[in-house]
Amino acid sequence: MKAWLIAVVMGAMTILVSGCGTTIQSNVTTFHEWPASLPDKHYVFERTKEQNNNLEYLNYENLVREQLNRLGFTEASPSTPPTLKVSLGYSVDSRDVREVYPVVVNPYPYPYWYGPAWRGYYGPFYDPFWYGPPMVEQRVSQYRLYTRHLRIVIARMSDGKQLYETTVVSEGTNGSLAAVMPYMVRAAFTDFPGKSGVPHQVELKMQ
Repeated sequence: MKAWLIAVVMGAMTILVSGCGTTIQSNVTTFHEWPASLPDKHYVFERTKEQNNNLEYLNYENLVREQLNRLGFTEASPSTPPTLKVSLGYSVDSRDVREVYPVVVNPYPYPYWYGPAWRGYYGPFYDPFWYGPPMVEQRVSQYRLYTRHLRIVIARMSDGKQLYETTVVSEGTNGSLAAVMPYMVRAAFTDFPGKSGVPHQVELKMQ
């Protein structure tokens, strides 16, 4: 197979593979002034009035709570007042996308290559492209692309000073925040607290 044909086929395969929703890629940017030592990590969630009675928000809050507890934070109780407060916000928007990509097309009908009359004639190394190169057609794909946003802030309770702020942006064809949010929250706390002001990408396989 000629080099140009291999390049076309590989390009088309890359497009198809990239369209599969098997992983969630998140672009994470974190800014922080995290102290070298923080002995008291008791926290409380700071909610807006709307969030306080929003079941979707409370579900995402539980995801953040799991990550904080994994990192050694402890949710405050009446007997242990918080030293930190945590807030989070999220959103999703969409846009229509139109892509044009190449497709290798068989220039000869299938029976012409491998019809019953020819099966006994051609050997296993028969090349159906002997009579000419394959044709490449342009195909159009249209779909809706969703951009999901998550922002988490950890601040000091005493004076409101922000210690940690992370923003997660993820794009894909899945517009369900409920399906994608667990992976975005995990991405937000990857390598906590991480390098301040250095954007990085986190890729997690969907289960």
